[in-house]
Amino acid sequence: MSEVVGFIGLGVMGKPMAKNLIKGGHSLVVHNRSRKAVDELIAAGAKAAASPADVARQSSVVITMLPDTPDVELVLTGTGGVLSALRPNTVVIDMSSISPIATRALASMVASKGATMLDAPVSGGEIGAINASLSIMVGGDAAAFERVKSILASMGNAERIVHIGESGAGQVCKICNQVAIGGALAGVSEAFALARKAGVDAARVRQALLGGFAASRVLEVHGERMLTGNYAPGFRAQLYRKDLRIANEAAAANGVAMPATALVAQLINALIASGGADLDYSAVGTVLFKLAGS
Repeated sequence: MSEVVGFIGLGVMGKPMAKNLIKGGHSLVVHNRSRKAVDELIAAGAKAAASPADVARQSSVVITMLPDTPDVELVLTGTGGVLSALRPNTVVIDMSSISPIATRALASMVASKGATMLDAPVSGGEIGAINASLSIMVGGDAAAFERVKSILASMGNAERIVHIGESGAGQVCKICNQVAIGGALAGVSEAFALARKAGVDAARVRQALLGGFAASRVLEVHGERMLTGNYAPGFRAQLYRKDLRIANEAAAANGVAMPATALVAQLINALIASGGADLDYSAVGTVLFKLAGS
């Protein structure tokens, strides 16, 4: 029997992900706070639901893609939420980036209804969502993962859909992803700031570095943004700040020192304080360029 997929949260990431589910041949039921995105999905072939609970009534798989932990908690546990109408054997897939601790608590609530919850945050930004090339990091029951793998493959790169471990492991992996990106962003920003201040062409520096051990996706994509000053958001700085907050909370909970990540978080704070909340998070480079007077 084919799955009916419910999708809640049609934002910058969620809308193209939902469209790719339709392209992948999946029956889709959608809900979003604002109606415009819902109408767009209806035109593409989806059905509308009146509430998160209505999504749960109509679906055997429910996907959430929301900004932060409280948003996911509200959609799942609030009045008219998914849990109020969740059917046994449903798989709930939260693809948001939220707290691993909250994820495990929500998974227990879902289990109490006879259903299963997977945490499946993504990496790849808006471009990855549009192109169905996202990396997807999954925590939770292995059998449930196998059941929904073809659904996930409609939104991501099949080779980069990885079952990480038990509930919460996907969120921990996403934290690790954001920590690694932060270090690379700071390093590329400082390298370009130094090159410019020393009177050296930063574009040629980037070209040379891409051929050696310093090569990275951050240097390739975000380095280009820094050179051209194109900070149209693929992933907004304010959302990255949220992810770094969760990273530092996880570090404290697990007794792990992450001084470099704490510094990157303060650079993002400076970017947002200067009005850059809705810029792409690669605009953190502008903070270091200003500090260098370059």
